[in-house]
Amino acid sequence: MINYEYQVGGSLKKNAPSYVVRQADLDLYEALKIGELSYVFNARQMGKSSLRVRTMQRLQAAEICCGVIDMTLIGTQQATPEQWYASLAAALANSFRLKISIADWWRDQAHLSLPSRLGEFLETVLLAQIARPIVIFIDEIDSVLNLKFGANDFFALIRYCYDRRADHEAYRRLTWVLMGVTTPSDLICDQGRTPFNIGRAIELQGFQEHEASALANGLIAKVNTPQAVLRAILTWTGGQPFLTQKLCQLVIQASESSVRGVLSLPTGSEGFWVEQLVRSHILHDWEFQDNPEHLRTIRDRLMQSQRAELLLELYEKVLVNGEKATEVSEHVELLLSGLVERSGGGLKVRNLIYKQIFSLEWVEKQMGRLCPYSQALQAWQTSQTSQTSQTSSTSPTGDSSWLLRGQALQNGVSWSIGKTLSESERQFLAASQAHDRQQTQIAIAAERSKAMEMQLKAEIQDLKKMLKALQQQRFWLICFGLAITGFMLLRG
Repeated sequence: MINYEYQVGGSLKKNAPSYVVRQADLDLYEALKIGELSYVFNARQMGKSSLRVRTMQRLQAAEICCGVIDMTLIGTQQATPEQWYASLAAALANSFRLKISIADWWRDQAHLSLPSRLGEFLETVLLAQIARPIVIFIDEIDSVLNLKFGANDFFALIRYCYDRRADHEAYRRLTWVLMGVTTPSDLICDQGRTPFNIGRAIELQGFQEHEASALANGLIAKVNTPQAVLRAILTWTGGQPFLTQKLCQLVIQASESSVRGVLSLPTGSEGFWVEQLVRSHILHDWEFQDNPEHLRTIRDRLMQSQRAELLLELYEKVLVNGEKATEVSEHVELLLSGLVERSGGGLKVRNLIYKQIFSLEWVEKQMGRLCPYSQALQAWQTSQTSQTSQTSSTSPTGDSSWLLRGQALQNGVSWSIGKTLSESERQFLAASQAHDRQQTQIAIAAERSKAMEMQLKAEIQDLKKMLKALQQQRFWLICFGLAITGFMLLRG
C-alpha cells in the first residue's frame, strides 16, 4: 500500500501521491519540449516549486538535461556583482555536473564584463559539454529584484540567448524557465532597454475538482465518505494548493485522534463537519494557528507594500461589488498576493477562508492603522454620497467639516509623500488644502479687519481727546475773555 502523505508547504517529492496534476503541468512540459522559453509567475504557495520538480522529472525521462538555480541560495543582500555572477556559474556547473574548475575558469575570464563572462560560460562550457537539449529552471526569480546593483544585465543576457537562436544552432538547445512572484515587466526596468516581452506565460490555477479527486485516496480508511469530505474542503479552499493539502492533513489528524481511528460521518453532514474543522483550526485565532505560515504571508505582502492603502481600497471594492480585472500595476500586485484571482474578466476573492479572515472589518481596521486621516476621509466620502442623493449635483463637495486643517493637514500630507494614493485620497487632500487655504485667507482677512477696527477705534479715541482738549482750551479762553471784559468795565 502506498504511504500517502499530504504536503503542507514546500515542494512535493518526486512521485508523491498527493501531487495534483493540473493543466499547467501539460502546458509547461509541452512548451519546454519544443524549446519555448517559459515563465510561471504567481502568488506564493501555489505549487510552483512542486511543478518544477515534476516537470524536471518528466523532461529528464525524455532525455532532456535539466538544471536549477534557486535564487534564494545565491543571495541578494550582501553579494557583490562579482560574487553573484560567479555563484550563478557555480550553481550551473554543480547542477549539470560539468567538468570544470569554476574558480580557475572564472578568474581566467577577468578581462570580460560580468554578464559577458556568464554568457561565455553558457556558450563555451555548458553548451560545449552537453550536446542534448538543456532546460535551466530559475526558481524564486523575484529574489533578484532585491539586488542592490540591479539585474537588468542578467535578464538582458537571457534575452540575448533567446535571440541567438536565429543564427546560432547551439542556442536552440538552450531553454529557460523563470518561476517566482513577479511579472515580466518587473524584470527589465531600464527604459532604455528592450523590455522582457519574450516567452510563454504558463497559467497556474488552483486545483479544479476533477483534478483534485485523487487527493481523496489519502482519506480512504480515514473517513467513511472521502469524496464528499474532499468536496467540502474545496468549498472552503477554492482549490488553493497549500490550504487544500493542509485541510486534508487536518482530516487525517482528526481521524487518528478518534476512538476507532476512522471518522464515520452521517451522509450529508460532511460540509458542516469540515466547516467546524476550518473554524477551530484555521479561522479561530488565525495569526497564532497559521503554521506553516501562509495567511500571515498574504497579510504582510499587502501591509508592507509601498501602496498598501491603494491595495486595501482595491481589495475592498472586490469584496463589495467585484472589480474588473486589468493589467494596471495595483491589480497585478493584488493578484500576486494570492488573495484574489481572475474570474470571468473580473477579480474575486480566491476562496472562502480568505474572505472570512480578510473581511471588510479587517480592511477597515488596517486602513485605520495605516492612514492618519482614514476616518475623516470615510466621513467626507459619506457626506458626498449624501449630497448626491439629495441634490442633482454630479460633483458634490462633501461636508467641509471633515476636511483636514492645520497640523492634521500637515501630518496627512507628510504621511502621503512617496505613497501611491487612490483617487479619493488625492481628492480629499486637495480639497483639504484648498479649504485650508481658503480658511487661512478668511482668517487673515478677519485679522486685518480686526486690526483696522482697532486702529479706527484708537484714532476715534485720539480725536475725542483732541476735542476734549480743544473744548477745555475754549472754556479757558472764554473765561479769560470774560475776566478781561469785567476788568475793563470796572476801570471804566
